[in-house]
Amino acid sequence: MTCMNNDEVQQFLARDHAAELRKASERLEGTAKHTAIIDSPVLSAMTGHRVLLKPENLQVTGSFKIRGAYNKIASLSQAELDHGIVTASAGNHAQGVAYAARERGAKATIVMPRTTPPLKVDATKAYGAEVVLHGDVFDDAAAYAAQLSRDDGMVFVPPFDDYEVLCGQGTIGMEILQDVPDVTDVVVPLGGGGLGAGVALAIKTFRPQVRVIGAIPEGSPAFKDSFTAGYVVPAGQVVTSAEGVAVKRPGDLTFALLNELMDDLVTVSERDINEMILLMLEKHKLVIEAAGAVSLAALEHLNLHSRVFAAAQEPHVIVPIMSGGNIDTVTMGAVIQKGMIARGRIMNFEVELPDTPGQLVKVATVLADARANVIALDHDQFKASGHYTNAVSLGVTVETNGPDHIDAVLKALRVAGFQPKRIY
Repeated sequence: MTCMNNDEVQQFLARDHAAELRKASERLEGTAKHTAIIDSPVLSAMTGHRVLLKPENLQVTGSFKIRGAYNKIASLSQAELDHGIVTASAGNHAQGVAYAARERGAKATIVMPRTTPPLKVDATKAYGAEVVLHGDVFDDAAAYAAQLSRDDGMVFVPPFDDYEVLCGQGTIGMEILQDVPDVTDVVVPLGGGGLGAGVALAIKTFRPQVRVIGAIPEGSPAFKDSFTAGYVVPAGQVVTSAEGVAVKRPGDLTFALLNELMDDLVTVSERDINEMILLMLEKHKLVIEAAGAVSLAALEHLNLHSRVFAAAQEPHVIVPIMSGGNIDTVTMGAVIQKGMIARGRIMNFEVELPDTPGQLVKVATVLADARANVIALDHDQFKASGHYTNAVSLGVTVETNGPDHIDAVLKALRVAGFQPKRIY
């Protein structure tokens, strides 16, 4: 994707933001859902503040991306629409553009990396788009999409670094202000910055005293590095399960807006993200993808001490934006397991036993008395510490009720004469 020069950025910063945001809201009427705020007693109790969820995972196409894609495409002239739409994406933006183009009667070509899961390819095709698989990574696909735009005259719809796109995302901020008049803080995940910049633009345009807090995974440091430097700094590498925010280079326009408008930035761990996906499933019966959990993971790391709001208005009213829910079942299964391990709900240990009858029963009895439910057993005499000893290695996976229960189970095994080695 091409970079935006400073003159172009300044031209967009000089636009009438209030008018453009209202125009975006009007365009999206009847196309994007006005997603309803959900009260979260469990997160409120966890943080000591009132937490209200903005569930864009329940949006059309399963993510917020439809807002920006549709606003951009709706802003085009009929002549531009007749030339067709092209973009590059491996996920939510692809589906948003495909859906929006279909709604506007335009042909859409979506370039996706060859490594894109078939489920996402099929979902994009289902909206009527032509999918072209090119390259092994997003950057290859984006370069080819830009080439198609130049060669065939199609209009390129950027995933984030575009004024109409980010104004479309900004309608989320407008809905929050409408639905939660007493909101004090809005938490938003940052990847390329389109969602964050749009929401910050809306919040600061219409109610500047409300704080906008960005959230990023530890393995996607581009925005943190860029804010520190004062200019856009690409990440050397991006390693995170939250592919929706796994962006090496933030947008020039999005960075300029966030550098001016955002109040704070929070970094979260992969463990935090996995735990929040699991918590949303268990407590709210909501499916969210890893990127959508980043803002939730940030809740326990917020610095809320410096406030312009009066003390009488505490506790804070915090709205984290759950950006999407497009997660495949295989990934979901892995995330659930990781989340359960992180919360002490699953524990695996190994123990060496004499290779004599009755030993397995002894271990099972200890576990039953400790109320640890056995999920899996691996009884392997070849894994013992010495091949010539009369011993066998037993690997056990049990369901537990948290860290304290795990400690109690391991203690009970030691009291019974075993020497368990916890694996995870």
